[in-house]
Amino acid sequence: MTETWESDEKFVAMAAYVPNGVDLPKPKATEKTEKLSKNQLKKLAKGKGKKEKKEKPQWGDGTSSKKKAKPKKAAPPKPDFVNTTPKGEMKDTSQPIADAYYPAAVEAAWQDWWEASGFYKGDPALALSKKSPDEKFIMVIPPPNVTGSLHLGHALTAAVEDTLTRWHRMKGHATLYVPGTD
Repeated sequence: MTETWESDEKFVAMAAYVPNGVDLPKPKATEKTEKLSKNQLKKLAKGKGKKEKKEKPQWGDGTSSKKKAKPKKAAPPKPDFVNTTPKGEMKDTSQPIADAYYPAAVEAAWQDWWEASGFYKGDPALALSKKSPDEKFIMVIPPPNVTGSLHLGHALTAAVEDTLTRWHRMKGHATLYVPGTD
């Protein structure tokens, strides 16, 4: 083993790449320095050896935020809703509407009124008595493909079909919607 790089044969090859006037470090030769390749020796000579990498900030750690944090606005208190509509009657819509959507307040009493009005009942005699095919709407849907996995497209398709059926029913047509299931 040699004591300095000067006695090493690789030093001669490496010295050709170092600009004049640059002092090369003279470490003690070890097995590690003897096993370095030409490229690694060049990098060491140029001072581009392994340096400690600066840790980059990760997303969401809050250290590199350029924007100032704004204080959040307090959410308005949820109003207490009392349903004054009698069961089975049409909902009273004369009161002012809330600024935000509150399902309990919006949907209250509609279900009872729809059931009392018979909107969910199908009348076969009425459907047969309608002579014009324009006054009938029938949709029979096969089940989704059993071999594939269900996805959002299946739900969207069923929602559109249901909406079309409800729209025809609101127009007074005799409707029949039979969605497929597995």
